[in-house]
Amino acid sequence: MIRDESEKELLLFFQEMKEKDLEIPTPDFPEVAEARTINWWIPLGIAASLLLGFFLFPKQESSPEAPVDVIIITLKQDVNQEQQILIEEKTYLETWESPTSSLLAEY
Repeated sequence: MIRDESEKELLLFFQEMKEKDLEIPTPDFPEVAEARTINWWIPLGIAASLLLGFFLFPKQESSPEAPVDVIIITLKQDVNQEQQILIEEKTYLETWESPTSSLLAEY
């Protein structure tokens, strides 16, 4: 008998709690659709600025090509103190000289 009474009290207690919960007003929540429309402007703006920047940036000019053949004219002195002019034809890559090679010869 005690068990039946305690169960009835529990049922009545929870039934009253449910009725009180139904009386509590629920707050209105904002719609989600409005927030999604704002998010599309960000990537659209980034893409538009990249396209605009691509067309407005000046294009880099290519560096001029090196000449294929180089003529080197040198003046040399012989053992007899006579000067001779030497004319050589080389490709551009064969004429490269290190910018610090003069440091090795002078000091």
